[in-house]
Amino acid sequence: MSETNAAECPVGRHRVALTGTSLTEPKILAQPNDFYWTMRNDDPVHYDEKLGMWLVSRYEDIVALLRDPETFSDKHGYEKQYASGFFEEFKKILEEEGGGFFSDAIKSDPPYHTRIRRLMDGAFSAHRVKSLEPGITQIISDLAEQFAEKGASGEEVEGLREFAIPLTISVICEQLGINQYDGSKISRWSEAITAQISRMQNREQMIENAKLICELQNFIIAQMKDREANPKEDMISDLVHAKLEDGSKLEFGEAVSLIRALIIAGNDTTATAISNLLFILATQPELAQQLYDNVEDDRYLNRFVEELLRYAPPVRGLAKMATKETVLGGQKLPAGAHMLVLYASGNDDEAQFACPRNFDTTRGNLGSHVAFGVGIHRCIGASLARMEIKVAARELVKRIANFKLAIPVQDIKYQPTVATHAIASLPLTFSCRK
Repeated sequence: MSETNAAECPVGRHRVALTGTSLTEPKILAQPNDFYWTMRNDDPVHYDEKLGMWLVSRYEDIVALLRDPETFSDKHGYEKQYASGFFEEFKKILEEEGGGFFSDAIKSDPPYHTRIRRLMDGAFSAHRVKSLEPGITQIISDLAEQFAEKGASGEEVEGLREFAIPLTISVICEQLGINQYDGSKISRWSEAITAQISRMQNREQMIENAKLICELQNFIIAQMKDREANPKEDMISDLVHAKLEDGSKLEFGEAVSLIRALIIAGNDTTATAISNLLFILATQPELAQQLYDNVEDDRYLNRFVEELLRYAPPVRGLAKMATKETVLGGQKLPAGAHMLVLYASGNDDEAQFACPRNFDTTRGNLGSHVAFGVGIHRCIGASLARMEIKVAARELVKRIANFKLAIPVQDIKYQPTVATHAIASLPLTFSCRK
């Protein structure tokens, strides 16, 4: 860590009254860093009464928790979060209309998780992702060209719906072998899945989202049946015909859940990261210029992506559950304690990152951020996400200059979810480079 004195950091902190304050409040959801800072200093493992969860805010506690999957269960934390308050009704809708209710295999605990993880790691090996880069670069280059043309006249364009979401949907559908698809429908399916871990949907929204997830699962099942009869060179075929270490195949429900996870995680969180990229380019023009000046420097681009992920992580926090009575960050937790592990707060922790509100590509510890998690549940698609963000940054600034928000920064709205810090709409203006 740098020896920079905290007093030299340009961004001041403001203490938030933790009593009676909840992460679910719209102002806190949109601008959470003072809330995070107050927790880290005053109550690092803080109980949010309204949310009914312990919020884990310090970097060192987050890493310790993530490295101890035996004490802190991913499976039980996630399942308690899912469709919270409406789970049985949600499950019944999926069983009746969506081909079944399928638990998320990738969110399981060892030893079962180990079997699934080994299978999935092969699909996202560094070698395989590198081999995909030329094709993905072409997809992103074409979309960046179209996006630049839309804004060439100086008229307002919507960065999320017109660039970030189409980009990530195109890439993941290419990998899965889905040639015919409705991008807007996949986007709605993604939002419906994310809503299940938002802890902020009411019953009517749950029912609406459950119906959308039924559509998604029926779509996946049809794709799987096609690959069973007609195998192709794509990820769906790989999963349908995969052989595990013991020679067995994935069960039907396991395959559905893994393909569902790939569709959603493969576009939703990466789209959030790319929308964060656009927001930063529009609000920090000196950084946009620095990126352009180094656009052909691959090392700089890699460091830029790492700092972007630290500075504005797409995942705010994910759930865990204590399997036994334990102590974390000085706080005694009972067995069954439901926790939200705030990756975004860990990345903002000045005990780990000097002047964390500075976007600094020269940090000596860039790689220690927790945007993708740590340990056995570290994001499988991290290499692919990094590559998409890097190529998007490069292809955008090669074509576009003078990014600006089309509305005041305080009017930017965020999705109502504790799981991600996702911009709901990003109106922009810009000019094209000659």
